[in-house]
Amino acid sequence: MGLAEGSMKEALPMAINLLLAWEQKHQPASLLDITSDRGRATPVPSDRGRAAPVPSDRGRAAPVPSDRGRAAPVPGDRGRAAPVPRVHLAPADRISGPALLASHSQPLVYQVRADTLSTGAGVPVGDKLNSLTAGPRGPLLVQDVVFTDEMAHFDRERIPERVVHAKGAGAFGYLEVTHDITKYTKAKIFEHVGKRTPTAVRFSTVAGEAGSADTVRDPRGFAMKFYTEEGNWDLTGNNTPIFFIRDPLLFPSFIHSQKRNPQTHLKDPDMVWDFWSLRPESLHQVTFLFSDRGIPDGHRHMNGYGSHTFKLVNNTGEAVYCKFHFKTDQGIKNIPVDEASRLSATNPDYSIQDLYNAIANGNYPSWSFFIQVMTFEQAEQFRWNPFDLTKVWSHKDFPLIPVGKLVLNQNPVNYFAEVEQLAFDPSNMPPGIEPSPDKMLQGRLFSYPDTHRHRLGANYLQIPVNCPYKTRVANYQRDGPMCMFDNQGGAPNYYPNSFSAPETQPQFLETKFRVSADVARINSSDDDNVTQVRTFYTQVLNEEERQRLCENIAGHLKEAQLFIQKRAVKNFMDVHQDYGSCIQALLDRYNTQAGENVIRTYAPTAASLTARESKM
Repeated sequence: MGLAEGSMKEALPMAINLLLAWEQKHQPASLLDITSDRGRATPVPSDRGRAAPVPSDRGRAAPVPSDRGRAAPVPGDRGRAAPVPRVHLAPADRISGPALLASHSQPLVYQVRADTLSTGAGVPVGDKLNSLTAGPRGPLLVQDVVFTDEMAHFDRERIPERVVHAKGAGAFGYLEVTHDITKYTKAKIFEHVGKRTPTAVRFSTVAGEAGSADTVRDPRGFAMKFYTEEGNWDLTGNNTPIFFIRDPLLFPSFIHSQKRNPQTHLKDPDMVWDFWSLRPESLHQVTFLFSDRGIPDGHRHMNGYGSHTFKLVNNTGEAVYCKFHFKTDQGIKNIPVDEASRLSATNPDYSIQDLYNAIANGNYPSWSFFIQVMTFEQAEQFRWNPFDLTKVWSHKDFPLIPVGKLVLNQNPVNYFAEVEQLAFDPSNMPPGIEPSPDKMLQGRLFSYPDTHRHRLGANYLQIPVNCPYKTRVANYQRDGPMCMFDNQGGAPNYYPNSFSAPETQPQFLETKFRVSADVARINSSDDDNVTQVRTFYTQVLNEEERQRLCENIAGHLKEAQLFIQKRAVKNFMDVHQDYGSCIQALLDRYNTQAGENVIRTYAPTAASLTARESKM
C-alpha cells in the first residue's frame, strides 16, 4: 500500500534521509529515477500526496533472538522483506551530491529495478557464479572485470578500526526540551520548550576490539550527535562522570596499558595495574569500574555523562560552567560477574542485541537530561579544581537542573554506513556552548577530529550520517579524497576576497575570558586523589557492594606481580584502611596459587624498584 511521505522517509536508511534533508535545505533539483536496465535517467512524474510503496517499514524490523533467558521476540517483517531500495544516481546540469537524491518541492518517489545485478558502476552482470576462464580447466582471463570488480572492492572493505571504543551499537532518535534553560545558553537546540532535535547515539566499550565481547568490565562510551540549525553538537560522553587521568598527555600511555602486550599480544594485568598504581588519580574511576556498575546490563540501563566541564553562554554574553547528565529512565541494572562471563562466551554481542531488539519491539529507551551549573565566581573559590575530570561536582552544592528527554526510536538500516562511519568530535559546539579550561577536553578538541581524518578521510563530515544537514556549510575548504558534493562549485577558495562569498559574523565570536598564570608543566598527580573516592566507598556503597568491589579488584589484581600489588594496595589504603585491608586479605588467599599460567615479559630492575619504593 502507499505510504505518506513521512512514513516513506522513515523506511529509507538514515544516511539517505540525512542527504535528503540536507539537499532540501540547499537547492532544488529534479527527482531522477532509473527506469532502464542500461542506466538511463528519466524524470518521474509525481503527484503531491502520493508516494510509491516501500518494501519494508523501518520501525518494524524483526528483533534478534535473545540469549538471556527471555523469550525470543516473534520475527517481524524485516527478515522477510525485500532489500531497502537502492537509490541510483545519474548526471544532471548543476546538480551534485544530495541534489541527485531529492526534490525540493515534491514528495519522495523511488521506482527502482531490483531484479538486475550490476557491477559497482551499474553495468548489468550476466553470471556471478562462474569466473571467466579459458576452458573448463584453463586459467582466469584478465578481462574478467566481474571478478576484478568484486575482489578489488572486497579487498578494501575494511577501514581502520577505532583505536578506542571499537565495539559499539548505534541508534537514532531525538532530544526534546522539557524545561527552559535559555537564561544559561543561547544554543538554538534549547530555544523553547517542546523543541525536538534529531539525534544519533553510539554506545561502546573502550578497550576491546570490534569483535570483543560487550559484557566485559570496561567503561562504556555514550556519544551523542545533535543535528542543530547552527551546526552539529557532539557530546562525547561515557557512562561514568569521571575518568582515569586528568592530563591528556598521559592518554596514549593509558590506552596502551589497557590494550595488548606488544610481545605476547595478550591482555596484561601487569601493564594495567602498573599504570593505575603509578597514577593514583585513577583511583576514583578504578573504584567505580570495579563496583557493580562496571558491567551494565546492556546500554539501556546505564546513565550517560558529558563528564567534562563545559561553558554555557546566553544571549547577553553571560557565561557559566556546566556539566551534562543523562539519567536512564529504564533504571540502573547491572550484570553479575558470573553471568557476564557466561554471556561473553555465549553471546558476545549481548548489549548490541538488547538495544536493537528493544527499539524493534517499540520499547524505545529514553534518558532524562539534566545540567549542573557553576558560576565563574564559584569556580574561582572552589575547594578543588572544578575542571578536574577525576572528580565530580556535588549534587548538594550544584543540584541537577532538568532540561529535556533523549529518546531512541530508530535502528540503523546499515551498520557500516550509519554506525561504523559515525564520527563524534567534541570540538563541534554550536553558539551558546563552549569549552572550559578542562585539560582533558582541550586535548580531545584536537585528538578526535584528527583521528576521524585518519580513519574516514579529510572529508568525513560529508559522509551523510556526519553531515550537518540542518544548516548550510559555507567555507573555503576544498578538494581532498572522497569529496562527495560539488566542492562548492566555482566560488572563491580564499579569504578575504572581493567577490560574493561567506563572511564572518561577529555575533558568533567566542566569549572573552581572562587568563593570568605562569606557563609551566604543572604536576597535578597528587591533587587530592582520595577524598571523593573515600566518600564513594563509605557513603554511596553499602556493605555488600563494598565486599563485591574488593573481590572484583583482588580477582583482577592477583594476576599482577607482587610489587605492583603492593603499590596498588597502598593506594587503596590511602582511600580507607578497610578498603586496602580487605583487598590485601583476598590477595593473600589468592597468591598461594598465583603464577600457574602467567608468563611475565616485564621484570623491574632493582634500581627502579628502589626508586619507586622511596616515593611510597
